[in-house]
Amino acid sequence: MNTRFKRLLKIVVPILLGVFLIWYSYYNTSPEDRKEIFRYIREADLFWVGISVIIGILSHISRAIRWNYLLEPLGYKPKIRNNILFILIAYFANLGIPRSGEILRATALATYEKVPFQKGFGTIVTERVIDLLMLLLIIFIALISQTQVILSYLKANGIGLTATLVLVAVGILMLFVFLAFLRRSSSRLAIKLKDLVKGLLDGVMSIFRMRYKWLFIFHTLFIWAAYIAMFWVIKFTVAETMSLAFSEFLVAFIAGAFAMSTTNGGIGLYPIAVSKALSIYGVSAVSGDAFGWIMWIAQTLMVVVFGAISFLLLPLLNRNR
Repeated sequence: MNTRFKRLLKIVVPILLGVFLIWYSYYNTSPEDRKEIFRYIREADLFWVGISVIIGILSHISRAIRWNYLLEPLGYKPKIRNNILFILIAYFANLGIPRSGEILRATALATYEKVPFQKGFGTIVTERVIDLLMLLLIIFIALISQTQVILSYLKANGIGLTATLVLVAVGILMLFVFLAFLRRSSSRLAIKLKDLVKGLLDGVMSIFRMRYKWLFIFHTLFIWAAYIAMFWVIKFTVAETMSLAFSEFLVAFIAGAFAMSTTNGGIGLYPIAVSKALSIYGVSAVSGDAFGWIMWIAQTLMVVVFGAISFLLLPLLNRNR
């Protein structure tokens, strides 16, 4: 399999998967349910949708500011305005081609702010490492706060406490086996994985060597608090989700976060994943689907509109570069 064909598959497969999931979701709902979902979407309270979009924009601005804290030790301080445009363009590009946004973002930084591509891309990788750690922290908090609910759900689906403990034990054992493999093996795969792990650790440790580490940590916490908040406020657009507790929404938020990384911008999969997570707490499939679609449509439109505007504004605002 040649490299070009592999790249084509990476682009086409997520899009086809997203289209298939939209068809699957449509096919597996009755005409009455579809009519009800469309009604929810059509009558969604635009005030709360707007609040969600505003929170999303604030998270992008915070990310743009935080990016400079990574670039400053390298001797660069791009304009915050340009950083915001780079980030919005990157999110827009990722809707079409997965992970293309990161490359485009580093390229734009090199073009308009004269930061070498390798250095700019390195800071973006560091950002992704920090974001992964934050997601793992949120997963841990959700597991602790919703342990009883999750165990009850697993039991209802034929997985009892004993089976759950066995699965956890097997997972821990596999982790130790994997670490032992990395430490002792000299295969090409092991070397690549060691380099990856080293890069991740270097990215994390670089935070403690930066000048504005506390501001960096503040913006990191703000970004993820904003992600959760923009998800949480959408509950006021669907009657059946208004009574859910904050900790219950964390489970649905995590399901949506994984869906976003599976297909382009979560197309097709995001509403399904969020709906399934909400069903754990007794939310009907119709209300869960409506919630997922309202959230996905609002944030995707935000990325499309502001990403397209950023494409136009970037060269206009930097005519002398």
